[in-house]
Amino acid sequence: MSTPHETTPVSVQLKKKSGVLVLAYNDGSVYELSAEFLRVFSPSAEVRGHGKGQAVLQTGKSKVGIVDMESIGNYAVRFTFDDKHDSGIYSWNYLHELCAQKEVMWETYLEKLRAAGASRNALPADTQVITIR
Repeated sequence: MSTPHETTPVSVQLKKKSGVLVLAYNDGSVYELSAEFLRVFSPSAEVRGHGKGQAVLQTGKSKVGIVDMESIGNYAVRFTFDDKHDSGIYSWNYLHELCAQKEVMWETYLEKLRAAGASRNALPADTQVITIR
C-alpha cells in the first residue's frame, strides 16, 4: 500500500498544446496522462455515477483538451476541459492510481466502447442522429 508521501507528485506539468499531464514522483518515475484519459476517467459523479453500476461510458472524447488546471489544497487538482466538464477533483492518490493502472484501464475502456458500439471520436456538430428501435 502506498503512503500519501509516495503518491504525491513532486512536479505536475500541464502541456496544454498537446493535452498531456506530466507527473513526476520522488522515486524518479514520470508518467504522462492524456486529456482524453483524464476526461474518460474523471472522478466526478457525472462519470462515475452515484453508486455501483451507475458509471456512464464516456464517448467522443478523443479530441478533448484541458483549458485550465487548479490546485485544490495540498491534496488534489481540478481540470476544466474544453467540453466544459470541470466537476472532477483528482486527488494525488487517484492520479497515482491512474498512472499505475493506465494500460489496463485504457484497454478495459476500449473494450467497453467496442461492446457498446460506441466511439472515441465525436460526431461533427452538424450531425443529427435518430435512434431506431
